[in-house]
Amino acid sequence: MVELNIVNLLMVMAAAWLGGILAKRMGFPAILGELLIGIILGPALLAVLETSADLDILAEVGILFLMAYIGMEINFKDLGKASWAGLLAAVGGFVVPFALGYYTILHFGGTHIAGLFVGIAVGVTSLATKSRILVDLKLLDTRIAYVLMAGALISDTLALIIFAGIIGYVEAGSIDTAGLVWVAGKAILFFFIALLIGIYLFPLLGKLLTKAKLTSRTLLFTILIIMVLGFSELAELAGLHGILGSFVAGLFIRDSVFSRQILKDVSAVFHDISIGFLAPIFFVTAGFHVTLDVFQTDLALLILVITGAVVGKILGTTLFYLPSGYGWREGFTIGTGMNGRGAVEIIIAGIGLQMNIISQEIFSILVFMAISTTLTVPVFLTWTTNWLKKRGELVKQDARNGYLILGANPLGLYIAKQLAEQNEVILIDYNKDLVNEANAQGVKAIYGNGLREDAFEEANALNKNTFIALTGNSEINLLSAQLAYNSFYIPNRIVLVSPVENGVGLNLLEHMDASSLFANKTDMVPWSYKISTNNFEEKLEKIEKEISTRNWFKNNAKNKDILPILILDENGIKRPFHYKDIIKPKESVVYLQ
Repeated sequence: MVELNIVNLLMVMAAAWLGGILAKRMGFPAILGELLIGIILGPALLAVLETSADLDILAEVGILFLMAYIGMEINFKDLGKASWAGLLAAVGGFVVPFALGYYTILHFGGTHIAGLFVGIAVGVTSLATKSRILVDLKLLDTRIAYVLMAGALISDTLALIIFAGIIGYVEAGSIDTAGLVWVAGKAILFFFIALLIGIYLFPLLGKLLTKAKLTSRTLLFTILIIMVLGFSELAELAGLHGILGSFVAGLFIRDSVFSRQILKDVSAVFHDISIGFLAPIFFVTAGFHVTLDVFQTDLALLILVITGAVVGKILGTTLFYLPSGYGWREGFTIGTGMNGRGAVEIIIAGIGLQMNIISQEIFSILVFMAISTTLTVPVFLTWTTNWLKKRGELVKQDARNGYLILGANPLGLYIAKQLAEQNEVILIDYNKDLVNEANAQGVKAIYGNGLREDAFEEANALNKNTFIALTGNSEINLLSAQLAYNSFYIPNRIVLVSPVENGVGLNLLEHMDASSLFANKTDMVPWSYKISTNNFEEKLEKIEKEISTRNWFKNNAKNKDILPILILDENGIKRPFHYKDIIKPKESVVYLQ
């Protein structure tokens, strides 16, 4: 029986927390810090920490849960937004470094299986690295953002499929035709059974749970764990690795079992246990298996693998991206963004080491490759996106358009009607009378709670370009904008801030990179009353000299009660008047008085 060494576990957890938080503060994913702290405090350097059987068990459960969580985070609807371009980037960014990694290992006398493992490891890309930096560089509404996200998802999925085939082959231990047919047959049977369960059984279970009102978080979390471990065991029985089963389980759990709101609650707990507790143990202990001797004994191989990973990813993406018609510079930029490696690569390398497919030296090289390539992403992607901006080639994503407005009150409806002349506009409100009135006036309105994801889903929030929170409650406005930001990645968020709002709310506004509607703290109630009683005038002022919205408001609101609502460009295109905007010459301001 394996005894749990509490002191050792606590030290590993503390090390993981320290490494993770330092990495995140420097703008890198936590996994980078966890790996480095494992190398520094482990046998490779200071030998303060050491691995043990109990840590290995926790680490193995951790990678199963982590792969399930990665599956739960994948939304295949997002892949369609990048369409052909995303597929080209994913294939090019995987195939070329895969081939370079494979042949590099063969050149240095490695086996074909070891070469395949290294090829997979250098071919994958890290979704976490990109998600963070896309937000930091304000790229979420650009075409390259969708291509990068799609490329990461497709390359990881492709890597796991190839990985499954290799594991099946290794487990079979045979290269004859009958053996290969048997391995392939078991893999196909696994996917067939998984599809049946995921498509038919999981949705039925979800309906039964909802109908029986069995929605306690504890029960649903228990069911989720059973599903993940069940699929993992199913994959093992098919001669594949359990991580493939847990990944597939995560894919089906996202779309089949729970509603989005319930899934958010349950996955939050799952996130804390997997990414917050178990997975860091795996990454810290992975650092224990790294040897620094490679810098003396295998330096040439280390340099070639890292160079092949970086150059192969950029070159492959650039070349394969050309048929998209978006230009080699955009392909080059996407290649620099796809260069980070992360969880999937380390997990695959760790399994290869555990199964004696790769040596400790090759495992160490793959860890250093993951660290060094991930370090390049913020620098390279910042440089290349600035390059595209200067050339005017940073293209906004056409997949997102239109406005989602929270608040069907008279002021919200008035602005919605103006914007609806040129854009798709959908209103959300929890007042049925206001919703009915908006629909009667020709503006689509949905009855729902602006703090719940199901209302956003019904309003097709994933395809909206701008969210406007326009209720009389600043707290609701800020929280709903945060939901639009965190769950639906709506690029532009504009919030009505009331005069009584304090510094906490304004800090949240800044944290979300949102903007203040009307470029000033505004009490909505008087203006809604004026509009409902038709006691106002709509006026237009043409701008001769460039001015910020804030300064325009200061200059014009000194001696009169006005509310700037829209800006018209030279072509008559309307956009909301908000704090983070500049009014250019020949544009006009529409305001109420």
